[in-house]
Parts: sequence; C-alpha cells; structure tokens
Amino acid sequence: MFRKTLCTLAGGLALALGPAAHAADFPAQPIRLVVGFVPGGGTDVSARILAQKLSDVIGQQVVVENKPGASGLIAAAMVASSPADGYTLLLANMQSTVSAPYVLPVSYDPIKAFQAVRYIGAVPNVLVVNPAKNDLRSVSDLVAKVKASPGKYTYASSGMGSPQHLSAARFSQITGAQMEHVPYKGSGQAVADLLGGQVDMNFDTLPSVIGQIQAGKLRALAVTSAKRTPALPEVPTLAEAGVAGMDVEQWYAVLAPAGVPQDVLGRLDQGIARALGDPAVAGKLADQGMAVGGGPADPAAFQAFIEQEYGKYGRITADLGLKKPPQ
Repeated sequence: MFRKTLCTLAGGLALALGPAAHAADFPAQPIRLVVGFVPGGGTDVSARILAQKLSDVIGQQVVVENKPGASGLIAAAMVASSPADGYTLLLANMQSTVSAPYVLPVSYDPIKAFQAVRYIGAVPNVLVVNPAKNDLRSVSDLVAKVKASPGKYTYASSGMGSPQHLSAARFSQITGAQMEHVPYKGSGQAVADLLGGQVDMNFDTLPSVIGQIQAGKLRALAVTSAKRTPALPEVPTLAEAGVAGMDVEQWYAVLAPAGVPQDVLGRLDQGIARALGDPAVAGKLADQGMAVGGGPADPAAFQAFIEQEYGKYGRITADLGLKKPPQ
C-alpha cells in the first residue's frame, strides 16, 4: 500500500512538472535548429556547421530548418510560440533579435519571448561590388559615382533592419551618397542578384560572400568592423577608407523559447560550448570570417547582452529615421 501511494505521488509529480521531469533524459528526440533566412547566407552556413558537430556531441540529430521571410521574424515568431521543451531552437542573429523588430511588426515581445542559450560569435559586414558590372576599386570611387548619379545605384540586403540595411543607411547618412534599397529574404538571393547584375552593391556579412570574393567574382572595398578581419587582411576598414563612424558587426547565437527548464537549458549550453570548442568547427567558422566566442560566456550574461543590444539598435534605427510601416 505504501509503495502504491509513492508510485501515485511520483506519477502526479511527473505530470505536474512536465518537460522538467524528463530533463535527465534530454535530448530524447531530434532537435530543430530554425534559421530565418534562405540557404546559402551567413546564418544558414553557421547553423549547418554547428548542427553537424552538435548532433555528435548530444547524441541526437540536430536538423536545420529554413523559415525565411520578414528579416528573420517569421522564424523567430515560430520558435517563440513553440513548446518550451528545448527541442525547437532559433539560430538567431543581431538582425532578427534586436534590430528588425524596430522596423517591422512583430507578434511577440522580442526580449521576453526567448531565453538566451549560447553566444556563438560575430562577423563583420563587407562592402562588395560586382567587378563585371561596376569597375569600382575603392570606397572613394563608389562615393563619387553614386553622388554623380543620385538614385541610380542600388544595394541589396537580407531584409529591413538587417545589418546590411543598417550599414548602407549609415553609409549614406555619413557620405551623402544616396542609394536605393532592395531587400531580399536572405543573403543567398541577394548575392545571386548581385552576381547577376540586378543590384550594384551589398554590405553583406562575410560568410555570405567570402567564397565569391576569393574566386574574384565579387570585389571587397571595405569591412564595417573597427578592425580588419584576418579572413581578408588586405581589405581596409571603412574608417581607413575615409568613412568614420561605422562599426557594424553581425553576431550569431542560439535562443530557445522562454520557459525551457534550467537543467535542459544548461545541457544545451554545454553541448553548444563543446561543439564550438572543437578545432574543426572553430576552423570552419573562422574560414567564414567569424570570430568565435568573445561575447558573454553563459546564458544569464548573454540575456543581459541581448537587452543592451536591443536598446542600442533602438537608438540606431531612430537616428537613421527608420520606422515600422503603418498597419
């Protein structure tokens, strides 16, 4: 009788606790790592490098799932509304987390809807042109050409509020060179049209264009970071090229829906840290121009970092005069 009572109490406790009661068995099924952009862009490339090793580390398949659209906000909304059990995660970036919500409508609270799991790293943006279309060899060449033909030149981006968009808007604000914005659902499509000559330039994230730069199909004029990137040491910063006041980097991270049990969150954090600590993974990400790590080292510190970044990009978008469209 006593044993039966204990079993009844244990069963009731398991039902009450829900996912947390099975945290010791986590993960017991494949995990979805959702990407808010089309395949081929920096976020997608980073997700696939991470997912392959993370699958080995945690003993369950990590499946990358692309849900492009609305500057990554469609994917973010899907993850925000998913069960808080650790089996649906977002490969987030600066764009979808802290900048796009200021210029596009969102159905969730960008801060309260998520829990930070692990900061991955950051990459600079790089100003690239298609040498087959525009024989531009320096930033000063570009500024002179654009100023001579206002409204003629176009730049691509991976969406409203993206680092590409913000970089170009800030560049125009500083230099007075006015260009037309052509937003896409991700860098993959943006780069394809840049290569095809449909647009003139892009301030894209380095992983999205480094292969085309190395192949000579795109020409890098400058990077948007404060320092040169080891991946392209010969390419100057915008400050070195005469455009001061530019320092934009795209950071990547893994987020989970709010409410994931802390022990499950801890297992995910430890698994991602182990995956990123693998020299082969770090090497592949470095080859894409990413500086792995260097940010907040645990979920609590990273949550505070996201909140600070959200405030920062609120000020940046306001300074640039970017607002949400009327609904």
